Amino acid sequence: QVQLVESGGGLVQPGGSLRLSCAASGFAFSSYSMRWYRQAPGKEREFVAYISPGGDATNHADSVKDRFLISRDNTKNTMYLQMASLKPEDTAVYYCTVKLRTDYWGQGTQVAVSS
Repeated sequence: QVQLVESGGGLVQPGGSLRLSCAASGFAFSSYSMRWYRQAPGKEREFVAYISPGGDATNHADSVKDRFLISRDNTKNTMYLQMASLKPEDTAVYYCTVKLRTDYWGQGTQVAVSS
C-alpha cells in the first residue's frame, strides 16, 4: 500500500533553516514525479515545489523560489525540501504528494517560524 511519511518539521526562528523529508513506499518511487504542498492556518493548501521522476526537472512556487530547494534520492525512496531564510509566513503544515491512479498524501509535518 502507498505510504508517504513526512518528517523534519519543527519550530525555527526567522532566518533559520530546516530540511523536510518524505519517505515513500508501496509504489515505484523513481517512476513518479513528486510534489510538496503546504497549508497555513485558515488558508487553502498551496503548491510549494515539484520534482520530476529522475530529479532533473524542478519547479518552485514564486513565494519560496531562491529559498527552498526540492530534491530526491531514488536509492532511498525519499524526497527532500531544504528550506532556508525562513519567514513567519512559511508557517504551515507541509505535505508530500504523489499522483498515481489517485492522489496520495502524507500526514504532514508542522513547520513553525517564530521568534
